[in-house]
Amino acid sequence: MHKRKKKKNLIKLSLITGGIFIFLLTGFALIFIAALIRDLPKADDLVSKRVNQSTKIYDRTGAILLYEVHGEEKRTIIPYEDIPAVVKNATIAIEDQNFYNHPAFDWRAIIRAVIQDILRLRVEQGASTITQQLAKNAYLTNEKTITRKVKELLLALKLEKQFSKDEILNLYLNQIPYGENAYGIEAAAKTYFNKSAKDLNMAEAALLAALPQATTYYSPWGLHKDELLTRKDLVLKKMYELNYITEEQLEGAKGAEYEFAPQATTIKAPHFIMAVQDYLVKKYGAETLEKGGLNVITTLDWELQQVAETAVWNGVTRNTELYKGENGALLAADPKTGQVLAVVGSKDYFDESNEGNFNVAMQGLRQPGSAFKPFAYVTAFKKGFTPETILFDLETEFDATGIPEKSYKPGNFDEYFRGPVSLRTALAQSINIPAVKIMYLAGIDNVLNTARDFGIKTLTERSRYGLSLVLGGGEVKLSELVNAYAVFANDGIYHDQTLILKITDAKGETLEEFSSEAGEEVIDPEYARTINDILSDVSARSGLFGASLNLTVFSGYQVALKTGTTDNYVDAWAIGYTPGIVVGVWAGNNHREPLQKKGGSILAAVPIWSEFVNEALKKQPVEFFVRPAPYAAEKPILRGDYLYGKQIHNILYYVQKNDPQGPMPVRPESDPQFLNWELPVLAWAERNLPDFAEYNKSWGVDFDLSDISIDVRSPLSGEFIKNNTVNLSFSVNSSHKLNYVETYFNNEMLEKIQAANSPLVYQKNILINNAQTQNLLRIKAVAEGGKTKEKEIILFK
Repeated sequence: MHKRKKKKNLIKLSLITGGIFIFLLTGFALIFIAALIRDLPKADDLVSKRVNQSTKIYDRTGAILLYEVHGEEKRTIIPYEDIPAVVKNATIAIEDQNFYNHPAFDWRAIIRAVIQDILRLRVEQGASTITQQLAKNAYLTNEKTITRKVKELLLALKLEKQFSKDEILNLYLNQIPYGENAYGIEAAAKTYFNKSAKDLNMAEAALLAALPQATTYYSPWGLHKDELLTRKDLVLKKMYELNYITEEQLEGAKGAEYEFAPQATTIKAPHFIMAVQDYLVKKYGAETLEKGGLNVITTLDWELQQVAETAVWNGVTRNTELYKGENGALLAADPKTGQVLAVVGSKDYFDESNEGNFNVAMQGLRQPGSAFKPFAYVTAFKKGFTPETILFDLETEFDATGIPEKSYKPGNFDEYFRGPVSLRTALAQSINIPAVKIMYLAGIDNVLNTARDFGIKTLTERSRYGLSLVLGGGEVKLSELVNAYAVFANDGIYHDQTLILKITDAKGETLEEFSSEAGEEVIDPEYARTINDILSDVSARSGLFGASLNLTVFSGYQVALKTGTTDNYVDAWAIGYTPGIVVGVWAGNNHREPLQKKGGSILAAVPIWSEFVNEALKKQPVEFFVRPAPYAAEKPILRGDYLYGKQIHNILYYVQKNDPQGPMPVRPESDPQFLNWELPVLAWAERNLPDFAEYNKSWGVDFDLSDISIDVRSPLSGEFIKNNTVNLSFSVNSSHKLNYVETYFNNEMLEKIQAANSPLVYQKNILINNAQTQNLLRIKAVAEGGKTKEKEIILFK
């Protein structure tokens, strides 16, 4: 009995306590809501909209304003009756289908949004009706908090109490931002279609209704026009589902063509700015970009940007006249930081007839042609192949199946086959046959891994790629290709490409700032230096450029360069660099129409590249690439000797492709490419070696032979002597012990190096006091048994 009474008292106490708690909680809620109501503006004051702060985007100095996002609001208030029904219906269909039925908010949408917010553990889902959007845009901030959301609901209720639905819709359509500083439907119609709102057709009305959700993202002059058109079709579909339009009207409007008004030209470097805006929207949101008062310092060099725009304009104008090439793009960056310095995405951003707003430099997927070759060569160098390795440039069948329809026999750009060539010559002169062989020797997967390490992310369809990838058989972006070449320029160090130096908010607080980090070493510096040494070798590339060689030489500067032209002259490329700047150019047509009159890279892209680089280098300090260290190789074929021991064969006879410096293959003919490569070599040898009958009498090579090889890295024959100093760098290999090596200048001995082991590596700066107009530098090596080898280099004063 006592226990039962005690239990009743406890229940009574709990009920009293719970009641008090609920009473207090209700009281606090009422006080909270009362405080919010007291702070709400009067609904009559909707005409005075809160001031939003514009986002300003500057060049790298912070002195040049490139673009101001929503710097001032363009608005023309029009009466409700002047707003076409199609505009009202399109807006209701995409924004708030139950607009005329709910009190101020949609309970089902709110519950759905709350569930999503709980699942995501953050306030994210909007679920805002037209009335709520009007309340938010007129008076409230864009912060995603419970307090702001409650204020929005309360103010929406206040609006619904004071105004009719038509009046609310009228206020909304005169207040809402449509992008490009256009507020209200009349300003939007003028901005995008150069007409009054009352003259909008159904397709135009649907497109404008698609904009408010994300005005910057969906801008018809921005990067996401296709997404805008998709959302426009969604608007039309919803209008059809609500019986606002017929099926016939739906299909007609979906297929309608748009004639947009020219974009306002108060924007500098428009392709660059659109890329910056895209970055800002993705990171901070469209509302913050449009109303948050951001201060954005970019990486753009305004002086270089103007040079780039002029170079592309001049070059494409010339290409249009000569080769029917109506577009071009350029991107320049700092290889030491990844900072983008200049971007030209097309000849004319504002040329709608040629889709000028499409940013080929950063969006376009194009085949790079021979501009992809360095990634195959550097992969081969990693394996142990050397720049002096000999490959035969001969017509070669690369398909090993024997099935005629699978035949792959690439040709050379000049339709000429050179016979034995070194990898240095093959890369510098962009010879195709050796490049395809290098792709096989390096391995397709290995080359793809190298490209990925260098920042090329677009080559993802492995099943598509074969040996032709080395000739550009996969699509890349110019921006990625430039950043990949920056790895070479920066001694093997990779940096992410960046457009931003610093961003501060309206309060001056730093949101992000560029940090010059060390970067990531993605390849040994020696291999990057080897590529630089080849691509900056003017004498080595002279055979390719011919009369255009002068466009690739800049007095006092060492500049590396690689070009590329795709099949049928669809795409033309030039990618060049110094240690301080890397510049890429693409020339062609938007819809892949071929350039006429064989307007390839040297004719269509190099002049644009050269005009820009000639001016850009004036702002660059004089820097030189670090020379690669001398290398050693035992096998003659890796040292440039393809005639050895009365044997002549293709490289697969002498090396295993995965271990070229290792033992010879036991059965070289087991390699699936061996026979395809061997037969052209033997045919060439029979035509070119008078004593060919004496060759290949035995299957095998004795590498214990008494040869001597001298590989001179510096100076190159034909160079000029500067400051009476010659940088002499060479290596000597011998299968027998070296007795000594002597150096001579104009037949006067400079030095004698005694009893050196093989390989001997030598590097020294030599002072020259007796130089003549033309001089002879000679290196003589003497090995055990009196065997000798000499190398001569011509130098000019």
